[in-house]
Amino acid sequence: MQRWQIGPLAALVWAVPARAQEAHSPYAHEGSRELKTLSQAEVDELVNGEGMGLARPAELNRHPGPRHVIDLADSLGLSAEQLSAAERIFADMKGRARELGREILDAEKALDAAFAAGNVTEDALAASVKGIAELQGELRLTHLRAHLAMRQLLTEDQIRAYDRLRGYASEHEHSAGGI
Repeated sequence: MQRWQIGPLAALVWAVPARAQEAHSPYAHEGSRELKTLSQAEVDELVNGEGMGLARPAELNRHPGPRHVIDLADSLGLSAEQLSAAERIFADMKGRARELGREILDAEKALDAAFAAGNVTEDALAASVKGIAELQGELRLTHLRAHLAMRQLLTEDQIRAYDRLRGYASEHEHSAGGI
């Protein structure tokens, strides 16, 4: 290598680490949070038993959600019995979702604490992540089951009205799929 080539090469080698240090992580502002594994919005949703989009496949495929059915009760022409059943479905779902939310938060806190303490082992990590995933699956199942129950409670006309009121109605009829 010629001497005139070494100068620019050396400058490039020194410049790369300097530039890498300037690239801040998108997580940089999250390091001071008490629970680093979840955003505050995610924590709030888990504490409050909110849907978090977990039931989107049901909602967008003609399986109404209980909270929205209750909100639209008059427009859907719900009978007193239907409204009472929808409120029961919603209360059961919300209660179970809050319970699971607390369990998820406890598991996330344990995972965060293990990393903070620097004593994470491969086996403990796998068990922790699998446990959290199982709880998240149960939470999603809780929300989806509520939509399934609502579908069974409403008439086809009420479901069509729900879809229209929620902006899901389309020119074509939705197909009924299954798992």
